Amino acid sequence: MTLPRILTLESLRTLYAAGTLTPLDVAEAVADRMEAWADPAVFITAVPRSDLAAAARALMERHPQPNSLPLWGVPFAVKDNIDVAGLPTTAACPAFAYRPDADAHVVARLKAAGALVTGKTNLDQFATGLNGTRSPYGAPRSVYSPEHISGGSSSGSAVAVAAGLAAFALGTDTAGSGRVPAAFNNLVGIKPTPGLLGTSGLVPACRSLDCISVFSACVADGLAVRRIAEGVDPADAFSRTIPPVALPRAPRFGVLTGAEREFFGDTETERLYEAAVERFASLGATPVPFDYAPLREIAALLYGGPWVAERLAAVEDFFAANADAFDPSVRAIVESAKGFSAVDAFRGRYRFEALKRRAEAIFADVDLLLLPSAPTTYTVAAMRDDPITLNSRLGLYTNFANLLGLAAIAVPAGFRADGLPAGVTLIGPGGSDDALGPFADALHRGAACGAGLDRAASFPAVAPPEPEGIPLAVVGAHLSGLPLNGQLRELGARLVGPARTAGDYRLYALPGTQPAKPGLLRDPNYEGPGLDIEVWTLAPAAFARFVAAIPAPLGIGRVTLADGRAVSGFLCEAYAVAGAEEITGYGGWRAYLARAGG
Repeated sequence: MTLPRILTLESLRTLYAAGTLTPLDVAEAVADRMEAWADPAVFITAVPRSDLAAAARALMERHPQPNSLPLWGVPFAVKDNIDVAGLPTTAACPAFAYRPDADAHVVARLKAAGALVTGKTNLDQFATGLNGTRSPYGAPRSVYSPEHISGGSSSGSAVAVAAGLAAFALGTDTAGSGRVPAAFNNLVGIKPTPGLLGTSGLVPACRSLDCISVFSACVADGLAVRRIAEGVDPADAFSRTIPPVALPRAPRFGVLTGAEREFFGDTETERLYEAAVERFASLGATPVPFDYAPLREIAALLYGGPWVAERLAAVEDFFAANADAFDPSVRAIVESAKGFSAVDAFRGRYRFEALKRRAEAIFADVDLLLLPSAPTTYTVAAMRDDPITLNSRLGLYTNFANLLGLAAIAVPAGFRADGLPAGVTLIGPGGSDDALGPFADALHRGAACGAGLDRAASFPAVAPPEPEGIPLAVVGAHLSGLPLNGQLRELGARLVGPARTAGDYRLYALPGTQPAKPGLLRDPNYEGPGLDIEVWTLAPAAFARFVAAIPAPLGIGRVTLADGRAVSGFLCEAYAVAGAEEITGYGGWRAYLARAGG
């Protein structure tokens, strides 16, 4: 049995459930594809075939039941400014390279869910660029044209997914690096609300704005991966719990008009944007023309204002001693930071706040925006001839999003007459990450352009949000992929997403429980970082049936979350933890199982 051309979570889970393939088979097949792929610039460091096979074997030994973890045996690639233990992190600068001992926070969460790292992917050096040509390791090309750019800075990550070398990949997105490459490779790009995914283990570009992003074949996969990767990161001061924001079933969406509608002469990409607007309107959404000018001015602040100084702050000591090791375009951008003073920083902040007020007025009239992911594309040769001007054009409709704390999902919009793909992006308020999903999925599905290299690829739909039920904080064996999770799913429970408890909770491994279960206790005299949990919702009748079946010493009480909300959740009677092993330090039940080999 051969692998599908484009890998999805559903296709892999189906093959695993049927016993047709094992993670070892997939590891070997992916290694074959990586060796055969014609573009050597995609990976900076590929995991050796023997190591990838060993990781698959180890997973099967620890978790022999197919699909027993949410990402059991799913291969993924990691942008090479994100740490993977044992593999070098270069940020596309050989002189900067180091070999981390620990995984980045998001990588650790994905590995714990059963995913297998295939390699570290190429990028615009220090994640500074939107085109993919600013790397000494070469310039990855669009999977649809060896002459055209892949988009950046997450160039290799996008190509890896589009070429079927990984089921998903991690990128980063500060100015559009998780959206532009998605457009140029017929993929979905998930750009979370800033702070939703922890960034410890990430080489920062602009630390206050950086987002770790997800490339996938379809919206359903990207959302699933994002939900597993997210969670408060104690080592990231910008990480936070972000309450979900709902969107109307028939939203008003902002569209470009007039002089602010700029495609730099690319009538084909403009045609595909117009088609996406019509497609969204046919689904019941209402297009609303809006003035893009304040967003364009905010976008200009990211590279033309004092925020560029944050790029120097990220590498200041290294840059002082190794300026010649930088790509010329990247060096010019980083050096430009020296021209800004503290006074300029405050003036920039004042200007931003004024523009932000105008942006808020836009969102008073619309629920979300529908914009081109990039207004056009370029050949590698053209980009190298004019690297600054053309790169700035690519970020025309992306650079503002993180400064405003917004969520975004980029999706394919179809193909130009010359056979190159283009994309559009839905942008919504911070916290609308899940709410954007059904709309983005409908737009992608309506474009009928498949995913990556497979223009006929099919994938599961993203269901509209269900009516709200009773929230339930799940601590242990009922977590996604663990032995008792089926009890929730049988009752029609819906996963809201990962969450974290307040800091005054302790966790214990209850002895003699089958399957193994933890006990959660609140201790007013204890102060820690909180514990990773999940919040599900159940309809009232289903909630009552579920609670009635819970055996002692567990029960349902009120659990306070890190964001201050109090929801129903699993708690344990105090007598049951006498003599039990305290596992609070692991940060949650799933992390305890992973480190204990369970």
